[in-house]
Amino acid sequence: VKKWRQEIRVQQRAIQRQIQAIDTEELKVKKSIKQAAKKGDIKSCKMLAKEVVRSQKHKSRLYTSKAQLNSVVLQLEHQLATLKVAGSLQKSGQVMKLVNQLVRMPEIAQSMQQMSMEMTKAGIMEEMIGDTMDMMEDEDLEEEAEEQINSILFQITDGKA
Repeated sequence: VKKWRQEIRVQQRAIQRQIQAIDTEELKVKKSIKQAAKKGDIKSCKMLAKEVVRSQKHKSRLYTSKAQLNSVVLQLEHQLATLKVAGSLQKSGQVMKLVNQLVRMPEIAQSMQQMSMEMTKAGIMEEMIGDTMDMMEDEDLEEEAEEQINSILFQITDGKA
């Protein structure tokens, strides 16, 4: 593909040189037309004008050829890129196939289900422990409140019970 691209670019440069040569010749012919017009030679002016028109047509055909060569280069690059993507997708498919062989989905699903059950049990146990701790804190609060009440009553009655 690289070799083809190089050959096509060589041809494009050759076409560009031809276009530049035609441009310089056109300028010379236009000068000649002006000189012939000054001399009053209408026959030569018409002949030279026809030559300018022919050279412009030829130049447009050369531009078309150059554009077509550029299109061919782009199509080659597109095809190369497509082949590379296809190769990558094929390798990716092979990797996915190997990963699927390594990973056993039923076993993973079963493990996840067991883990979910264990986590649920642990959550319920944690809730029960939390409730028990809350109850114990409530009892401790009642005992402290009772002690405070007794202390205040003792102070009010000056130790007389």
